[in-house]
Amino acid sequence: MSEKQNLLRRIPNMQDCLRSLASVEALQAIPVQRLKRCTREFLEQKRQLILNDKDPGPLSLEQGALRDQLVAHVLRGHRPRFRPVINASGVIIHTNLGRSLLPESAMDALLAAGSRYSNLEFNLDSGKRGSRYSLVEELICEITGAEAALVVNNNAAAVLIVLETLARGKEAIVSRGQLVEIGGSFRIPDVMARSGARLVEVGATNRTHLRDYQQAVTQETGVLLKVHCSNYRIIGFTSEVSNQELVALGREQGIPVVEDLGSGSLIDLSRFGLEKEPTVQEVVASGVDVVTFSGDKLLGGPQAGIIVGRHSIVEQIKNNPLNRALRIDKFTLAGLESILRLYLDESEAIARIPTLQMIAAPVEQVEERARRCLKMLNQRCGGSCRFDLVEVSSRVGGGAMPEQDLASWAIAVTPLSLSPSRLENNLRRQPVPVIGRLEDNRLLFDLRTVREQELELLLEAVAAVCESSTRT
Repeated sequence: MSEKQNLLRRIPNMQDCLRSLASVEALQAIPVQRLKRCTREFLEQKRQLILNDKDPGPLSLEQGALRDQLVAHVLRGHRPRFRPVINASGVIIHTNLGRSLLPESAMDALLAAGSRYSNLEFNLDSGKRGSRYSLVEELICEITGAEAALVVNNNAAAVLIVLETLARGKEAIVSRGQLVEIGGSFRIPDVMARSGARLVEVGATNRTHLRDYQQAVTQETGVLLKVHCSNYRIIGFTSEVSNQELVALGREQGIPVVEDLGSGSLIDLSRFGLEKEPTVQEVVASGVDVVTFSGDKLLGGPQAGIIVGRHSIVEQIKNNPLNRALRIDKFTLAGLESILRLYLDESEAIARIPTLQMIAAPVEQVEERARRCLKMLNQRCGGSCRFDLVEVSSRVGGGAMPEQDLASWAIAVTPLSLSPSRLENNLRRQPVPVIGRLEDNRLLFDLRTVREQELELLLEAVAAVCESSTRT
């Protein structure tokens, strides 16, 4: 018998494994079907290692090591796929990590929406069927100064339904320098094509003038479209047409002006050291007919696409059959209303909305939290890693303000027994994963995006990885 065959015969069978797992307390709540599936996967991995002439490790349940590996494999296999993580990357609105966090008041609203019946589409005054959009429309209009509002499931959907309503089978004129690509290789021209609008590019990549729009207008023009380039910037010899000029042209020609603001902020963030960006209120006040922006970026709310503008146009959009396909659910409505109510008092919004809290946090406050974290890490893990306090730059993220940094402080981790990339990999596999960023052969934990209540969880994850690396 060959050595390979001998090793294959030593692999325990399914029943022996299940009997061994029966006494493990941590597995008691896991359904038998899931235990069998995970055990089958684990045993097959052992077989493949042997067949590929690789070291399979322990193969005997009696030795204990194999059972420990199997228990760990089952726990990983049964772990929820959608999980909370610690964002130590320094990117506040991190698209891959769920974008904006919601405040407690919004979470309370979500719990109420999911655990109780609601007036989602029931008018409490008339006792008849109502509109879900009316639940937040008045609030949005009060804050933005718009005549009417509508909310769909994201900003790409907002742009799609606006263009489909106003420019299907017609031309949509847009500056060449504003044909941006957003996350997931999703491009503005692609959205326009799906809407049925015909793209008409005007100007050059870096400079567009009013005359470019004037010369492009025809009887087939449906909208004049402006796209805020929040996820990139052209610097140097540049020029673009102001809202006031574009609105005047639209009024003269009877053509609606639409602006996609992308992230869209309801608060002027320049007070926190960022460059001045137009707020939604300012764009509405400039006379733009329709404005679209995201709910889960600078607004700090749930995923949504918010449409505001002239009453007559928004009513057309509401009546578009696409609206049914793109509508938001009760959870988005509940969370969004809760967030918007905070904006009735700007100081309250800054104090309670996590996205705004992180942007507004003074660098001295971040440094103080970083120093406390450094002390705790040195006490628990000082023998396995070197920890240094370093000045870094955070980013707003979410495609917003790409050239603007926020001063911050981070813990730079240099492991002594494994590589920084291996440390980063191991931290991602913890029960509460930690997402840092690798720079200069060190792993950085940027404390601007690590919340106070997450410090102990961060410490536990690092300690677990360091302890594991010491054992091996």
